[in-house]
Amino acid sequence: MNTTFVLVHGAFADQHAWDRVKPALEKEGNRVVTLDLPGHGDDPTPAQNVTLGTYVDVVRELVEAQPGKVTLVGHSMAGMIISQVAEDLPQKLNELVYVCAYLPKNGDDLLSLSNTDAESQIGPNLELAADYSTASLSTDNAVKIFAGDCSEDIKELVANRNKPEPLAPFQGKVTLTDDRFSQVAKYYVQTLKDVGVGTKLQQRMVADYGRIKQVFTVDSGHTPYFAQPEVLARILNGL
Repeated sequence: MNTTFVLVHGAFADQHAWDRVKPALEKEGNRVVTLDLPGHGDDPTPAQNVTLGTYVDVVRELVEAQPGKVTLVGHSMAGMIISQVAEDLPQKLNELVYVCAYLPKNGDDLLSLSNTDAESQIGPNLELAADYSTASLSTDNAVKIFAGDCSEDIKELVANRNKPEPLAPFQGKVTLTDDRFSQVAKYYVQTLKDVGVGTKLQQRMVADYGRIKQVFTVDSGHTPYFAQPEVLARILNGL
């Protein structure tokens, strides 16, 4: 049976994150939908107007617009987004897939989770705007964190598309219930050399949640969709 995948990128990224995974999914007859989150890629929304709720609203509308149920995939920060969408629209989802992503519990926010991550190189290297509307990474740090194990063309892509990240969504809390969020089957793709969302934090979130249907591992850094797209696509195609 063919699947509709909705792929949601994380922080310091845009829909081009999925350019190497999307064709491999479509080759198997699946529909694949991607987007630029507000304030990312080519989306013109000013950073100061972006919240976690803004992200959730856009992804929820995209999911609702698809015929039938979808498999909702989130990378990194987008784990917060897809979790809240699952709470809001459990009836529209086949499953959630967390790709080295934050897996929150009720009341969690990304900032609090990331503060427990001793392996991540994102927090220590963030540069905050004077008005606290955005957080930035230097080009060198962005390349090291998001493309350290990738080819030179990927490093160049990450460098060229690096831009400040809206800060308010990091502080947005999710509201999740057993009645709704727990209805949706969940899978997790752990990355074993990750300095974006540390591997130990990934493992701890999975253990704390305790109801992941299956955990996969990829021997990559924080962007398996760049470093090992065939492996990631094979995992998604096999669900």
